[in-house]
Amino acid sequence: MSEKTFVTWHDQTVTRPRGAVVWFTGLSGSGKSTVANCVDAKLHEIGAGSFVLDGDNIRHGLNASREILSPVFGEDFANRFGLGFAPEDRTENIRRIGCVAEIFCSAGMLALTAFVSPYRQDRDLVRQTVNGSGATGSDASAGTMPMSDFIEVFVDTPIEICEQRDPKGLYKKARAGEIKGFTGIDAPYEAPETPELRLQGELPVETLADQVVAYLKSTGKC
Repeated sequence: MSEKTFVTWHDQTVTRPRGAVVWFTGLSGSGKSTVANCVDAKLHEIGAGSFVLDGDNIRHGLNASREILSPVFGEDFANRFGLGFAPEDRTENIRRIGCVAEIFCSAGMLALTAFVSPYRQDRDLVRQTVNGSGATGSDASAGTMPMSDFIEVFVDTPIEICEQRDPKGLYKKARAGEIKGFTGIDAPYEAPETPELRLQGELPVETLADQVVAYLKSTGKC
C-alpha cells in the first residue's frame, strides 16, 4: 500500500521580477563550464545577479553518487538516492538541477547551468518547468509568444576538439574501454534543434561569453 502525501503549493507573499535559466549544454570538453564562468564574471562586473551551477560541483553534493553517500548514510540510503550515469540517473540529475535553477530564476537571478544534459527530452522538461512557473514577455493572446525564461545555449564544439582538450582524461579512458556509457563515444548526445544560442566552441572564450551577455542584454535579462 502506497503512502498518502499531503503536499500543497504555497504562493510567495513577495512578487519579484524573474531572472532566467541559461542552460549551457554540449559534449564533455566543449567549454560549457569555462564559458559559463566567464559569463558569470562579466555579469558580476555590471552588477547582474548570477550564479554558476556546474555539473561536477553538483555531483559532489545535491546529486552525489552512491560512492559518496554510502560512507556517511549507509548502503541502502546510497542505493536509493545516489546517482550514477545510467540513462535514468542522468534524467534525475537534470530534473533535480532544473528545479534548483528554477528557484534561482524565481528569485530574480540568472542561473548559469553547465551540464552535458545529453537527452533532448530532459532539457525540454526543464524548459517547461521554468516557463510554466511564469515566463515573461508579450501576452500570447495578443498574437505573440511570451519570452522564454529558459535560454538554451548549445556549445557546439566538434568532438575532435573535445578529445584534444580532454581536461579530465575521460575520452582516453572511454576509448580504452575503461569507462562505459560515455556521451559521444558509446552513449548518445542529442544536440538541441532550436537553441536560443549556438556557440562555436572552438572560438575564444571571451568571444563566446560576450555573445551570451549580448543576448541577455538584448532580451532585457541583464
